[in-house]
Amino acid sequence: MSVALAFDNIFVILFLVGTVGGSALEELLSFINYRSRRKKGNKVPKELYGYVDSALLKKTCAYRDELYALSVPEHFLSLLLSLVLAFSGAYVFAAHFFFVLTGSIYLTAIGFLFAVSLPPLLLSIPFDLYRVFHIEEKYGFSTITLPLWIADGVKSLLLSVLLSVPLVCIAVFLLLRVSDWWWLLLGVVYVAFSLLFSFVYPVLIAPLFNKFSPLESRDLQERLERLLVRTGFSSKGIFVMDASRRSRHSNAYFTGFGKNKRVVLYDTLLEKLSVGEVEGVLAHELGHYRLHHIAMRLMVMIPLVFAVLFALSVFVKMPSLYRGFGFTPELSAVVTDGVVEEQVLPYIWFVGIFLAGLVFGGFSLLFSLVANIFSRRHEFEADRYSGELCGTSRPLITALIKLNKENLAEVSPPKIYSLFYYSHPPLLERIKALEELDSRLQG
Repeated sequence: MSVALAFDNIFVILFLVGTVGGSALEELLSFINYRSRRKKGNKVPKELYGYVDSALLKKTCAYRDELYALSVPEHFLSLLLSLVLAFSGAYVFAAHFFFVLTGSIYLTAIGFLFAVSLPPLLLSIPFDLYRVFHIEEKYGFSTITLPLWIADGVKSLLLSVLLSVPLVCIAVFLLLRVSDWWWLLLGVVYVAFSLLFSFVYPVLIAPLFNKFSPLESRDLQERLERLLVRTGFSSKGIFVMDASRRSRHSNAYFTGFGKNKRVVLYDTLLEKLSVGEVEGVLAHELGHYRLHHIAMRLMVMIPLVFAVLFALSVFVKMPSLYRGFGFTPELSAVVTDGVVEEQVLPYIWFVGIFLAGLVFGGFSLLFSLVANIFSRRHEFEADRYSGELCGTSRPLITALIKLNKENLAEVSPPKIYSLFYYSHPPLLERIKALEELDSRLQG
């Protein structure tokens, strides 16, 4: 089945600009980062003398180069797949097929969304396998077995279905029954669902994938609990996650919402850091809580959800959105201020939501640029809070260096690359800010 896309259609133009242009920008940034590694990736910065050597940096470059080499064909095939699906009429065929098969708008929406998400998923599998079982294993990170990897994938897929199907059904119901205000009600449902998910995640979802055990070290337990008391952070406890079953990468985080908040430390983190360094890392995470960063993000994200849904409520009524991609929607005449307008009937609006996401999805890198600016600012603030809470920033500095070394992370990527891809400031920028703070604290 072939569909002639209307290349003079504004939505098709935006789709091509975003999809092709976004991919080109992504490859350009990755190439700039690659060239920077080739030129100076093996040089030890003066800030890291005594902590790292050129052999480690050479290994880091080799690891990152292999990930980059894998990403090039992956991104190219992903771009090609996006264009083929749009040009071949696959989306039109899928919507028509499931409606003829089921005769139900609800089942059509579920089947359609499953069908259009399947090709990208299948494409990603061989690249994920190579990344995990060759590159990550080669550099000592991956510890996962193939049966566990498959089990994780099956669990994730089932969980995705269980969570998404009710939301899709609710969305379709609102589209059909509350055609003028569906976006507002759907926004309320989405926000409520997200908060509920955050609340139940630590006790119902996370244990499906990992084992969480109480912290065994008495000294570390007492020091971390004193930190929690000093910052007024109440939680269900401090837990150690068996991250080493899958990877040697390290992390620590807070999870949950309300009374279900938990502090989670990777077992790999405890293996690599001293008690003082773990304390510094936790103090950083507590900084996000005390400085209300999570609340700030919610204050931005919740209005943004409603704004996006309102924009979608406008787009889904536009016949040109559908016609540009080969659909021939049924229309109704609407009189607005004496002007007759054609609008798409509500039963196909779920397709319009998908097409709008397709059109604007290619611009996600630009949205990341803005989001990363605020995220990096929050990370600097949390670093500063950690130093002030602990009375010194040295433990956090050495912890960051160790984690950077153990994860084979780049120490000084090009500024333009980090702006687009780094939600956290690069290592050298964090060290500089923390050392300046430490000089003030000790002076």
